[in-house]
Amino acid sequence: MFYNASVPKNTQKIKIFEEVRLVSDTLQNAGFEAYLVGGCVRDLLRGEKPKDWDITTNARPEQIQGLFEHAFYENEFGTVGVVNDNTNDPTLKTIEVTTYRLESTYSDSRHPDNVSFSSKLEDDLKRRDFTINAVALGLPVGAKDIDGFSTEKDSPKGHLVDLFGGIKDIKDKTIRTVGRPEDRFGEDALRILRAVRLATELGFTVSRETGEAIKKMAQNIDAVAKERVRDEFVKIIMSDNPKSGLELAHELGLLHYILPEIEWGIGVEQNQAHSYTVWEHGLRTLQATADKKWELEVRLAALFHDSAKPKARAWEDKKNDWSFHGHEVAGARIAKTALQRLKFASAVIDKVYKLVRWHMFFSDTEQITHSAVRRLMRNVGYENVSDLMNLRVADRIGTGRPKEKPYRFRKYQAMIEEVSRDPVSVGMLKIDGSRIMEVTHETPGPRVGWILHALLEEILDDPANNTPEYLEKRTLELIKLSDNELRKLGKAGEERREEEEEKEVKKIRGKHWVE
Repeated sequence: MFYNASVPKNTQKIKIFEEVRLVSDTLQNAGFEAYLVGGCVRDLLRGEKPKDWDITTNARPEQIQGLFEHAFYENEFGTVGVVNDNTNDPTLKTIEVTTYRLESTYSDSRHPDNVSFSSKLEDDLKRRDFTINAVALGLPVGAKDIDGFSTEKDSPKGHLVDLFGGIKDIKDKTIRTVGRPEDRFGEDALRILRAVRLATELGFTVSRETGEAIKKMAQNIDAVAKERVRDEFVKIIMSDNPKSGLELAHELGLLHYILPEIEWGIGVEQNQAHSYTVWEHGLRTLQATADKKWELEVRLAALFHDSAKPKARAWEDKKNDWSFHGHEVAGARIAKTALQRLKFASAVIDKVYKLVRWHMFFSDTEQITHSAVRRLMRNVGYENVSDLMNLRVADRIGTGRPKEKPYRFRKYQAMIEEVSRDPVSVGMLKIDGSRIMEVTHETPGPRVGWILHALLEEILDDPANNTPEYLEKRTLELIKLSDNELRKLGKAGEERREEEEEKEVKKIRGKHWVE
């Protein structure tokens, strides 16, 4: 009855977590069938730890709930969540247990019109999307781990049920639908994008038949809720190989219906500073952010940072080269529009907009002023400065240049750190001029400034004294000094501040290997 594919050979025992084993054992001890299914089986067969655990059974939802103290049933598709409170592993917090089911047609290309429960595992497996997700694994009762796999039901090993050649496709690294791809994609059009996402995450290829169906049905993705498309797209972007994922989406005609703005750069040559077209450079920049494990907003900014270049491109006879004036401004607007269309959170959109808008921040570091650096930090937001610098690193890598941080870049980093460090000045004191005048009844004048600088010199020697109580007490002592004595102390404090600032700047520039 079952597809007799070659069973994967495992030289080591496969660990089954106690939380999973207890759910499987509880169902089987109550007289029901229980099989691990879906991505967790696929990952186990690949020698990877599953990211989540799903169990399918012939028990009905109310019967499942009756077996577990902490369980909830909040849907109409037969899935009960079994909660484990005694684990810190997020992959084991909730184990989903679903009744075998049959599904009717999908009028909305998302949900089945009717769901009916079944007593047969085969019925449940044949409704699944891809063969690699349609392999079931039965666990021996009481087994803390399993010594490999077998297609024999009574074997002490894990019992594999493979009706559609999923084991072979896992071995061959192939994404193939269960049955006709047109049927599976017609049921839920999001599966078109999910095929690309799985291929990207797993490093698999899409079968010829499945790929041809995606090309024919790619426009159906327009009927899918943008939030669902966004979630799959984010998984591609956050994978280890987003470049290959977007290339595959383009090859299959799918990217046009998700992010047509990115495809504008295909074949668009750049100026002499670039070795690649706008399209290739954007993907390489994105891949650089993934290689460094940077966050979503930086990856999205990398993808969009030059998206306006095709529209901004103009030939300059004087330079005998292409120019792209203002592309960062237009690119920020393109990114905002595209991300809004995909229903990204406003905080994500705002940050990506700023990173794209200000990614062309470089100037001659021999001429740029600290005030210009402060303006940049104000525009992009202090909290986003490090991500902006990371985007610039990825942008450089995306041009094909081997050196990530040339001198000019390191100098700019040093200048940012210089203007953003805690200032060695009277501003760091836990007292200000207003409070000094309040405590001493002194009128505005130079004596207040002298007192502040005199206090600063003391605090530089002993920062522990930087408290309102100590400073107010010391102020009452200093106010009794003559103008001449107070001026000398204030002058010494100012000179000390300048000396300390110079030390700090030298330390920062030394760290970045710049002068």
